[in-house]
Amino acid sequence: MQDKFGTRSVWAGEQDGFPEGSSQVPVYHTVTYGYEDLDHWYDVALGKAPGHIYSRNTNPTVKVLEDKMKDLEGAEAATCFATGMAAISNTLFTFLKPGDRVVSIKDSYGGTSKMFLDFLPDINVEVTLVETGDHEQMEAEIARGCQLVYLETPTNPTLKLVDIERLCKAARAQQAISVVDNTFATPVNQNPLALGADLVVHSATKFLGGHSDAMGGVLCGSKALVDKVYHYREITGATLHPMSAYLLIRGIKTLELRIARHNESAMKIAEFLNSQDKVSAVFYPGLPDHPHHEVAKRQMRGFGGMLSFSLHGGYEAVKALLPKLNYAHLAAHLGSVDTLAGPPKVTSHVETTPEERKQLGIPEGLIRYSVGIENVEDLIADLQQALDSLG
Repeated sequence: MQDKFGTRSVWAGEQDGFPEGSSQVPVYHTVTYGYEDLDHWYDVALGKAPGHIYSRNTNPTVKVLEDKMKDLEGAEAATCFATGMAAISNTLFTFLKPGDRVVSIKDSYGGTSKMFLDFLPDINVEVTLVETGDHEQMEAEIARGCQLVYLETPTNPTLKLVDIERLCKAARAQQAISVVDNTFATPVNQNPLALGADLVVHSATKFLGGHSDAMGGVLCGSKALVDKVYHYREITGATLHPMSAYLLIRGIKTLELRIARHNESAMKIAEFLNSQDKVSAVFYPGLPDHPHHEVAKRQMRGFGGMLSFSLHGGYEAVKALLPKLNYAHLAAHLGSVDTLAGPPKVTSHVETTPEERKQLGIPEGLIRYSVGIENVEDLIADLQQALDSLG
């Protein structure tokens, strides 16, 4: 019988023990690794023997994080990056070349959108962005032929969903690689590989780390595909620092506990906001009136700690409400033990222009709200007093 998630999040990658009997993974602050036997050194360099040569390529602390993540996502292999966007961009540039075509959705993180709107077209990669949730149109565009299908679900910041199994099946029919950003859901709530995806990517900076103190990215999938991205990353150099890897490992050990709290609190807050006259719309997949609620119930085990909502009065109301919050950092971040809030124009989509945000279907008056692990009664009371202050 396989161990349950909470046990695996603590022990995966760590069961072989560490030097000097250490109970916690050491942080290997070293650039290089010495070998007295040249033949052994050569075998390690070629990957014929286990070991490390140079920390731009591999590092023992980082390897523990990779082993932990491949276990939690049910993958053959994993490789880490300095940031989530490094994981995304390295994956895209590994598999796409001039003349190729990628199909994705309109609602995705701002940095990812920038890749699709600017960077990939600049190297003559055709990008087709489909209305998120329009599965028939998405399948039609995939059927036209493409090399890669990129999905994000739930999306940042509008919390829309796509049917992973359905769209990855369409990608497979065209021999296209399917990539799913699982940052919002985390492996606690969703496992895209089990639903047919080829690769799953995370901004580990967010829920995986959970404490706003370390940046990182992770890619999980088959060894053949992950190895290709690893070789691109080891040359381009978007390497995860071992201290960041240590902090992310530490965060993942409490992931199941934190996500359970995030899930429960976000649901209660979404229901509260849905009852408020000054709130014009609430975006949370756990709400029965969410347009993709049935998809969420089918492919997710929990609905996550992220929600967004809009106010009557638009951006001016947002500017009035946010400074009134006592229990929310107004900051461009999410997935922390602390609650965080802000509009997309200064958080998820600060890289995009107002016209691009409009094109992507993101209202200027939207508030992205990352629910922390504070007592939910205090968070609701805080939101209530801020809403009351609008008059």
